[in-house]
Amino acid sequence: MSKADVVAGLAADLAEEAASLMEIVGSISEAQWALPTPAPTWTIHDQIAHLANFDALTRLALDSPDEFARFRDSLPDLQEYVDGVGPANAGLTGVQKLDWWRRENECLATAIAAADPDVRVPWFGPPMSLPSKITARIMETWAHGQDVADTLGVVRTPTARLRHVSRIGVLAFANSFRAQGLPTPDVPVFVELTAPDGDDVWSWGEKSGADSVRGAALDFCLVVTQRRHLADTDLQVSGAVAEEWMSIAQAFAGPPGRRRRPGQFTVATPLG
Repeated sequence: MSKADVVAGLAADLAEEAASLMEIVGSISEAQWALPTPAPTWTIHDQIAHLANFDALTRLALDSPDEFARFRDSLPDLQEYVDGVGPANAGLTGVQKLDWWRRENECLATAIAAADPDVRVPWFGPPMSLPSKITARIMETWAHGQDVADTLGVVRTPTARLRHVSRIGVLAFANSFRAQGLPTPDVPVFVELTAPDGDDVWSWGEKSGADSVRGAALDFCLVVTQRRHLADTDLQVSGAVAEEWMSIAQAFAGPPGRRRRPGQFTVATPLG
């Protein structure tokens, strides 16, 4: 498969992931938009504003990398900016927030389609390949969508798109330790996950080591995006390094995330 085909497939998955969340929030009341989500201080308003804003910045990075770099370099504190996106757009209604996100998501899709598949996309850390950047948007959309779904009591049916989230979770092994200021263990961890269809198995690494993580892809994705505590899943974790990783797993860049509390959610049941 060519890189152009890979990019097109990822772009289609990003559009589907966004559409599934847009469908959820498209029918809620204005009062529900203001509900607090499991992410401390973030409402549904804030979650959707975050997605709209960072779809827009991804599009800017593709269309005008120099302009993006100037914006990035002008920020005194990235985390402060991230946390301030929601409050900065507090004057918009829920419908206006959704319209904003829909426009930015569509503009991002147009920018991806026009981009060179080999482009290196500038970002807040090192430049990323276009497939990696799209995959990161899928992960972010799914993770923030989980916060919205949890707030509204919606149980989403997991899809094969979780493979993208799982892959980022695996590749972020070293990032999980760096975010905590810890050295990265020189010990391989084998990951074996059951896909949402119940038939496919996704795996990374070699089985020969003592450290492993096994279970449903949904549970793994919930843990590495810090949307569930390990204790609230059915993941089977073996080995000291694997256990430490799963206690601090972080699929996203930046400072240590705000992990969920044990017992905050019921034990996940794999859905098919």
